[in-house]
Formats: sequence, structure tokens, C-alpha cells
Amino acid sequence: MEDYGKFDAFVLRLVEESTPERTMWNLEKLREGKKGTWNYIDGCMLTALMEMTRITGDPRYADFAETVADYYVQEDGTILTLEPDKANLDDINEGRVLFELHRKTGKEKYRLAADLLHRMLEAQPRTYEGNFWHKAIYPNQVWLDGIYMAQPFYAMYEKYFGTGDYSDIVNQIKNVHKRMYSEDKGLYFHGYDASKKAFWADPETGCSKNFWLRSLGWFMVALADLAEILPDGEQKDQLIPIFKELMGNMRRYADEETGMYWQVPDQPGREGNYLETSGSAMAAYAMLKGARLGILTEDYAEAGEKTFNGIVDKYLTFTDTGIDLGGICLVAGLGPENNRRRDGSYEYYISEPVVENDAKGVAPLILAYTEIKHKQTLSEKAA
Repeated sequence: MEDYGKFDAFVLRLVEESTPERTMWNLEKLREGKKGTWNYIDGCMLTALMEMTRITGDPRYADFAETVADYYVQEDGTILTLEPDKANLDDINEGRVLFELHRKTGKEKYRLAADLLHRMLEAQPRTYEGNFWHKAIYPNQVWLDGIYMAQPFYAMYEKYFGTGDYSDIVNQIKNVHKRMYSEDKGLYFHGYDASKKAFWADPETGCSKNFWLRSLGWFMVALADLAEILPDGEQKDQLIPIFKELMGNMRRYADEETGMYWQVPDQPGREGNYLETSGSAMAAYAMLKGARLGILTEDYAEAGEKTFNGIVDKYLTFTDTGIDLGGICLVAGLGPENNRRRDGSYEYYISEPVVENDAKGVAPLILAYTEIKHKQTLSEKAA
């Protein structure tokens, strides 16, 4: 993609046409006519918008992120639409913006809201190994998605308001590596049931049957973000090899022409499989960021940019009113018991709808774009 200016204009247009109750990137809610909520999709976008301001110096991106947070976070730190009793790790992710907003504005309500989300994590049910359950409705289950939803916030809380002890975070990541990593494929299974009782779980390992690209994507993004949040030292040193190992293995599965990745990554070209946008964007982000941080070699930045451009060339169309972004898996999950269609099989993953303009694809692509902007800025400075 040569003309990144179009993408700048697109992101700004999304911001200018959004309100806290109606964000233009959360098209799933728009289509259903629902008001906005405190949710992980907006959380991913607000993180990207804060980064856009840091890179460009244009305050409009971060100002909108602040507008959203200010709307949902009440003076006593309670959060509109949040339901703590659901013990849903997805609800933690949007809290990542609270730390910067507290520093910027001095408003105590952002500190109180961060405290509230941290108390939710303290109360979150855990597996016997010590990992957070993904949600209350998924007992004893660890999903890769949940690592992104909870652990970067948890690390930021320790950094800004806690004692700086990241050992619980590191141990949970190490448990994921121990329980969910496939030595054979070099990838991580989507889910793991510590009780081994879920209908989709292997009775010996507790893992789900297959690898799902977007869940791997969330895990990659989480590791890249944690590598930036954690200070240098022993705890960070335990995470870096896990990150480098996964990123190296992912490159084996990239489509040679586009640099993208398949919905079921280890089965390229199988009937029904397709190059998927959201997980590919997450891989691009993680590779670009890992290289920028000096953890990955520079060729990973080139690979990440190839993936980003591959998504743009294959699935992105600029229109008079915005963009159309295709190739997005609408949703995928495992269970619960009353939804046995979601069994983790290959057939299941390729059966979920492939849609355009869903926020779960748009937000990661913009997040990846922030790293493209970083790369451009560094190149300009070097010149």
C-alpha cells in the first residue's frame, strides 16, 4: 500500500463520526441497533487511537478515547454496562486506557475504575494451576483470547498502581505454554479445560482440537504488549523466549503471495479454509512491534509490513464513504455445553460467517497500522 494517507483519513473519519454510544467501527452493534457498551472491541480501538496521537501528535484520536472513557466511568469509579458477576475477562481489556488518562487528567475516577477492574481479577475463578477462567460460564477453561483481554491490563496495573510484581502474569503465560503449546506444529491450541470435562476437550490433554488464527493473534498481541510493559529483568526474560518462539513458528505458516495467514493456520489450501483478516492483522502488529522493540530481528518488520499490505491489497477497498474490509471471521468459540456446534473441529471454524467491516477485523488492522506509522517515523528520522 503506497498511499497511507487514505488510511489516516479513514481512521480520523471513524473518530469524527463516532459517539461513546455509537462507535463507527463496532458495526456488529450498529447492525443490531444496539447501544454501545464497555467492551473489548472498543478497548482495542481506544488503545490504537491513543497510539495514533502519540505517533502523529494529532490530539483528536486520544481526545475521543478520553470522551469514551469519561462517558462510561462514573465519579465513584463504577463503569456503565459492566457486569462484574459474569467474571468475563473480555470486560477487562478496555481498562488499559485508564492509566494514561489518569496521568493526563489527574481524575481520581480513572484510578478508582482501574481498582475496580483489578478487584475483578483478584476475584476471578482460577484453574488448579492458577490461570484465570475465561468466563464464569466456561469453568476451568483457559482461552488464548483471554490472555490479551486480561494480562496487559494486569501488568499495567502493577506498573502504575501496584507493587511491580509480575510473577502471577508470567506464571499464567508459562502455564499456557506448558498446557496449550503443540511441539509438533509450533502453535497453541485455542482452548484448554483444566478439568478435561468439556465436550470439546481432549480427554488426555484438555486441549481443543485445532488452532484458530484469531485466538493465536490475540495471544501474539498480548505477548508483544507485555514485552513493552514489563521492565527489563528476570520476569520479562521469562516471557521473551515464548514470544520469539511463537513469532518464528508463525512465519512458517504465512501465505507466500500475500503474507497473510489462514483461518485454520496449519491447513493452508484445504477446502473451505481462507486467508483471514483479523488474525493476520494481529500477527502483523506483533511482528512489527517486536522488531521495533529490538526483540525480533528487522526482517520480522518486513514480514509484518508484507502481511499488512497483503490484507489491504486482498480485502480492503476505499469508498466515497469509508472502507470495505472483508475476510473477517465473525466469531468463533468453544461451547458452552448447550452449543455443541462450537466443538473446535476444522469444520466448525470454517463454518462461521465471513463478513465485511466487523470491528474484530477493523480494530486490529488499525492497531497494526499504528506500528506501520512507527516504522515510517523511524525511517524518516534515519533519513
